[in-house]
Amino acid sequence: MADPLLDDVRELLDKEKGDERILKQICRACENGEVISNYERNYVRKLAEKHLGRMPGIGKPKTSEEPVIPDVIVPGPAPGARNAETVISRPPPASKPAAKNTKVMVGIALAALAIIISVAISLNGAADMPPDAPPGNTPVVPPSATALSLQTDLSSYQKGDLISISGKSPVSGFVNLSITNPGNQLAWSEQVTVKADGRYSTLAIAGGSGWEGPGTFTITAKNGSGSASSSFSFTG
Repeated sequence: MADPLLDDVRELLDKEKGDERILKQICRACENGEVISNYERNYVRKLAEKHLGRMPGIGKPKTSEEPVIPDVIVPGPAPGARNAETVISRPPPASKPAAKNTKVMVGIALAALAIIISVAISLNGAADMPPDAPPGNTPVVPPSATALSLQTDLSSYQKGDLISISGKSPVSGFVNLSITNPGNQLAWSEQVTVKADGRYSTLAIAGGSGWEGPGTFTITAKNGSGSASSSFSFTG
């Protein structure tokens, strides 16, 4: 089922109400199935109530079509983290003559477990060494190719411009985005959903509280495993 937001955007464009450039970009995002931020939905809703006679609350997407983003996301364990647990089953109560044999069996089991762990560590260390590495040198591990990435469509924006934000996350779930002004004050934030292919994207409008003056603004992305940041200039 189509997002009712698209009908309002098209009608506003036909009536030449609101910022045509912003409405067209929101229209393209609706048609391509991209994520529409709450800021943009509120922008269209207010125009629809003012110029199209919509009642308050009309035009909002159904909860079944747009997932509700929780306020607080508790990240799970980082990918690749290894949790080792050693479970030792206690033998059932035995008669006194068998107690000595039970202690001997437990001691043998612990010794065998220690040997297995030592061998596994040795094999793991040998596997990490490149085949051509000279003896005595520690191999250089290249940086991860699956780190969290972040980018914007332009390097400079003016007041009222639409900022296209995109990137790729190695962790599924959500990415928390935020923009801070030159005074390190929060100017914008949003939590976006990571798609099945690991990519995420959203739009932000350059303007409002925190955008009073020009300068270099910093955008930051965070997920459960790390963070990434970028900067752009705002001319006001």
